[in-house]
Amino acid sequence: MNHGEQSDRMPTNQAHQQTRILVQAAAAACENKKGEDTRILELDPIDAGLSDFFLVTSATNDRQAIAIADEIEYRLKKDFGVYPNSVEGRRQGDWILLDYVDFVVHVFRAERRAFYDIERLRKSARPLTPAEFDEELKAALAEKTRAVRKKSEATPKAVKAKQAATKAKLAARPKKAAKKAATKAPAKKAPVTAAAKKPAAKKTSPLKKKSSSKG
Repeated sequence: MNHGEQSDRMPTNQAHQQTRILVQAAAAACENKKGEDTRILELDPIDAGLSDFFLVTSATNDRQAIAIADEIEYRLKKDFGVYPNSVEGRRQGDWILLDYVDFVVHVFRAERRAFYDIERLRKSARPLTPAEFDEELKAALAEKTRAVRKKSEATPKAVKAKQAATKAKLAARPKKAAKKAATKAPAKKAPVTAAAKKPAAKKTSPLKKKSSSKG
């Protein structure tokens, strides 16, 4: 999956922030391979259909230019699973272009960069050094973190009221259950006294009385 496919599925702000993280990683790769005069051009919204950023860096020779391009490609693939949509000029090495759709990397040999002068052609773009770009990205991420934290801490009143009602219901439930159990309980029978337990005296049959008197 390339970065263009990923950005189509993400909200605009989230996709833009992800692009900035990728550009930052690509700029770090340039610095690692001793790229010179590395600049990030934040393009004017008018050019948004073209790309969001240009990353421009210089190499002293063809071999270094290829090494810088390879390092950028390797880092973005390894750390983010992102591949360039297209790569041009790798064989010649005097101007290598890596197109990641939302940003484009230009690795120039110094004299070629001076000849084409991309920065001058994109006068409406805002140029940033990697350090300036890094500071802006950190500030944006910190602001996002604060916003999320503030949102989680500010519980709406309606939610609080609902929570209070739920607690009240749970507290009242044992009382209701006890009352219901008391209503259903069978009435207790009066205790049987000793007198009631004593068996009644047997009545003597009249015939038996007569026979006993005759004897």
